Amino acid sequence: MTRTDGPSIPHWYDPEKPPISITDGDGVRVTDEDGTDYLDFLSQLYCVNAGHGNQAIQEAMTEQLERVQYVSASKRTPVRAELGERLEQVAPGSLSDVVLSVSGSEANELAVQFAREYTDASTVLTRWRSYHGSTYGAGSLTGDPSTRKAVESHAGTTGATKFLPAVSHRSPFDADSPEELAEQAADHLEYVIRNEGPDSVAAIVMEPVAGTSGAYTAPPGYFERVRELCDEYDVLLIADEVITGFGRCGDWFGIETEGVEPDMITFAKGVTSAYAPLAGVVARPEITQSIREDGFPIGQTFGGHPVACAAANAAIEEYRDGIIDNVREQSPTFEAALADLEANHDAVGDVRGRGFHRAIEFTDPDTGDPYHDPLAEDGHNPVDDVVDGAADRGVLIGSGRPGYQVMLSPPLVADEDDITTAVDAVSEAIADVFD
Repeated sequence: MTRTDGPSIPHWYDPEKPPISITDGDGVRVTDEDGTDYLDFLSQLYCVNAGHGNQAIQEAMTEQLERVQYVSASKRTPVRAELGERLEQVAPGSLSDVVLSVSGSEANELAVQFAREYTDASTVLTRWRSYHGSTYGAGSLTGDPSTRKAVESHAGTTGATKFLPAVSHRSPFDADSPEELAEQAADHLEYVIRNEGPDSVAAIVMEPVAGTSGAYTAPPGYFERVRELCDEYDVLLIADEVITGFGRCGDWFGIETEGVEPDMITFAKGVTSAYAPLAGVVARPEITQSIREDGFPIGQTFGGHPVACAAANAAIEEYRDGIIDNVREQSPTFEAALADLEANHDAVGDVRGRGFHRAIEFTDPDTGDPYHDPLAEDGHNPVDDVVDGAADRGVLIGSGRPGYQVMLSPPLVADEDDITTAVDAVSEAIADVFD
């Protein structure tokens, strides 16, 4: 057996495709060990929101290291308390109480635990093609079958039921308009709630804009109806903002672009611009009241690590100081550039997304079906060649779930030239593969 990377095995490891070795980063760009520069149009894993090499975040982390490097998660420290106050300020509506963790998977598991305790119900509803993490608890919530089956291959996970997503392209619903799609999808969700028994359903967990499953946005009115269903049946609405949070969709949280208030938000990734691992839950105070009154008998060693909290405090100020504004300003340019791809390449069946989180789906123009669906068939996937072709032209993008689409989710500091350069490179890669 050959060890291509020494003793270290990367996550999402593919022995047929050794990963690029990245050694440096600045702004929207990263550099590999051979000195090749790339536009990082995936923010590594949808997380380096403030860009690489942000001095304010680095300095805040250094200052915290010089004070105290670690404080137990069971104790108070000023930097952690400050972060709680900042999160309360930027969270929508009445969401105020903060519980910190380490990763997005663990944040989603915390939110589900809080929901089950609060409602005294056990079932959690999530949509097919969602991604909420790959630990056992979060993996059961995840609708992406490749992740869920890998998690469940040797141990059963329980308590999660799936419903169909309100998608417009290759939709399971037979709708003639976005408004009709919203109505049909919401009616389906209500059917699932009633079929499960409303008293048994604790929460619905949804990404406001689909993450790795293709940057789907909901049709107009859908989230308003979901909120109404949650209120009618006493079900909590949890917004998974691990990807969409902290400016990626053009507002502090993606759910704010839908105009509804959830009962809880889970976050990770962008809260520190990925400069240190940090995640957590922001909840309505009624949900966490029992914790304040009765205590919380579990925790994590590195939940709310002080250096990560310092990074988050600085990152939030960076987002406040123009970075989120940049997303709003540049989003029309990004959207228009991708629309040109759809117009100029027959193989591009759909482009979608919001803010700085976008997807390109490839379909055979004669059939409307994917050229290759890796979940349903073996063989070579030409979409992988688009990803490789973009990298050869100096732009890093990612495959979606399923892999008949690619994801573009750049750092929130990307400017018009970055967007034009990246999309042009993707266009050339598409032409090489499909035209």
